[in-house]
Amino acid sequence: MTALVELAVEDKIAIVTLNRPEVRNAINDAMRSELVAVLERVAADQSVRALVLTGAGKGFCSGGDIAGMKERLTAPSGQVGFNGWRRQGQVHKSVGLLHGMPKPVIAAVNGAAAGLGCDMALACDFILASEQAAFTMSFVKRGLVSDGGGMYFLPRRVGLPRAKDLIFTGRVVEANEALAIGLADRVTAPDRLIADAVAWACELTQGSSVSIAFSKTILDRTFESTEEQVFALGREAQAVCYTTDEHRDAVTAFLNKAGR
Repeated sequence: MTALVELAVEDKIAIVTLNRPEVRNAINDAMRSELVAVLERVAADQSVRALVLTGAGKGFCSGGDIAGMKERLTAPSGQVGFNGWRRQGQVHKSVGLLHGMPKPVIAAVNGAAAGLGCDMALACDFILASEQAAFTMSFVKRGLVSDGGGMYFLPRRVGLPRAKDLIFTGRVVEANEALAIGLADRVTAPDRLIADAVAWACELTQGSSVSIAFSKTILDRTFESTEEQVFALGREAQAVCYTTDEHRDAVTAFLNKAGR
């Protein structure tokens, strides 16, 4: 059976590929479960330094599977709410694993990132867009709201008024506009997308993996934290960093070089 989520490792960089190209990598329950399992595996693998998320075929991710939505509409009315609540738990688990990954995560957006697909890209630390990429917060067109963290992540990237515009209209944002408004961080040629994502990931992970993990965790909380709270988190993290082999080896190497 073909995996719905593929995992490969290149230069200590995990490449996770959503693999339902026939439906532009729409997320169904089975794919969501596989994605959670793969992300947990990557998070736990200390030999992996960063993660690149992309999609097979022409699309990054077209969002939730419409067939699943149709099935939901036929469920008994008394079960719809609880079934939806339970499904949302899995959605949030997968997005939380992306956002909370203790190593850099790059979304390599190769085509359309719509609805939940856009939310998933926003959950990553960085977005590298192919020139053929397009983003849309299409939930409003289905009578829904962003359920994958987009209402949290998008304003932090593009500002509150622009986030409202993109969410209220559900309009399509092409790659160049995405770069201009901060929705994407870089744009590259389609045939360079994965190679450039891996190269960027390698560049981001030259330093201490412990330092990067702590720094990412603290930075992701800065907008919700006070100055004193950020200082406290930094103090606690630094105390741990003092004890690591990476810190000891780096200081020793520097002193040995300076003493020559």
